[in-house]
Amino acid sequence: MPSASPLPIPLIATAAGPLKGRVRVPGDKSISHRALMLGALAIGETTIEGLLEGEDVLATAAAMRAFGASVARTDAGRWRVRGVGVGGFLEPEDTIDYGNSGTGARLAMGLVGSQAITATFTGDASLRSRPMGRILDPLRRMGVQVLARSKDRLPLTLKGPDITLPIEYRVPVPSARVKSAVLLAGLNTPGVTTIIEPTPTRDHTERLLQAFGAAIEIDRGEDGERIVRLEGRRDLRAQQVAIPGDPSSAAFLIVAALLIAGSELTIEAVLLNPMRTGLIETLIEMGGDIEIGNRRTLGGEAVGDIHVRASRLKGVIVPSERAPSMIDEYPALAIAAAFAEGVTVMEGIGELRLKESDRLAALAAGLGANGVAVEEGPESLAVTGGAARIGGAGVATRLDHRIGISFLVLGLAGHAPVTIDDAGPIDSHFPEFQALMNGLGAHFERAEPAAA
Repeated sequence: MPSASPLPIPLIATAAGPLKGRVRVPGDKSISHRALMLGALAIGETTIEGLLEGEDVLATAAAMRAFGASVARTDAGRWRVRGVGVGGFLEPEDTIDYGNSGTGARLAMGLVGSQAITATFTGDASLRSRPMGRILDPLRRMGVQVLARSKDRLPLTLKGPDITLPIEYRVPVPSARVKSAVLLAGLNTPGVTTIIEPTPTRDHTERLLQAFGAAIEIDRGEDGERIVRLEGRRDLRAQQVAIPGDPSSAAFLIVAALLIAGSELTIEAVLLNPMRTGLIETLIEMGGDIEIGNRRTLGGEAVGDIHVRASRLKGVIVPSERAPSMIDEYPALAIAAAFAEGVTVMEGIGELRLKESDRLAALAAGLGANGVAVEEGPESLAVTGGAARIGGAGVATRLDHRIGISFLVLGLAGHAPVTIDDAGPIDSHFPEFQALMNGLGAHFERAEPAAA
């Protein structure tokens, strides 16, 4: 299960020479989860190339097996999923353990909620602490029975009705997870399930549903709202899915290359979905030397090679409407802001408090401990860059790999080493990170395990 190591192993990052080379990052996590889930419902055998093989996605693979699908990795590194058909999930024999995967658990609840079965979900300490109400509220409206702890936290049990009710649901806050969970529930729901998004969010679910042959339509309302309609109880067809590189993983490499003098780095075949490029847009506004070449389409998604050179950055105001297109990249942006000239203000990011950790609080604490002036608001973060000395302190990862990796980047670019308290979450979510970065010229050192 994705969690901290039995004995946490601190990891130390020290100032690095230039980062140089061409690399690929692992496949996109959001698409990996969804490809496994839709493959599990499709008729026939789905083949997936480039699947992210971190523990979050492997938890989804295990869950789909528990619901009756055949899921296996071939010797060539491809994944084959033989589905059971829409409405064909079996009742699992045991609890579905999603470890640290909030995305996987929330999407799976939608996928399972409209099936006439009972399933219990749990996770690690971090996942069990996170509220699930935004997912469960629309599922309840569709007729799903929910037995949960206080504040709708895991472990919880879902019991699907014999016939789920189609709903029209206006997403109260921008959330691709909520939208996707309702759409996945709509697959086995008679009639038309409608989602209204006042603010558009990443659309990987819609794209994959279209590829698998779902009856889905996307329109614009009179007020510019995005309206997604899905007709349920339609067969899905098995597909060949190619997954591009994860922009959330690439974010750390991009920021490190911008900050470390003399760096020049190319990251190949990165997903460039318009709802995932907010960080690149922001870093270019800050003065980052970033070019995108070899644009093409892979698996129905835009991809390209990102070329980055070390740059002098300046602070900017990041508007709240950009948050949906870069919500997972704010930790990396906060590190870039620590070295930029002036103040960088990030607004409308209260969603960060509901991730693997309270990322706003974790970023504020880690930056402050390492000499960076920071002001934390309920839904904002303001970082003043350019301190005379950055680094030198330890950082608590709070079982959150994005916090851990972000402060390792700060250590690589800073004036003194930075130590994160546990490399376990990184090993679980982005196991290639340390070797990949060391191959480009970074320097990490594992300390002795902390005493129990």
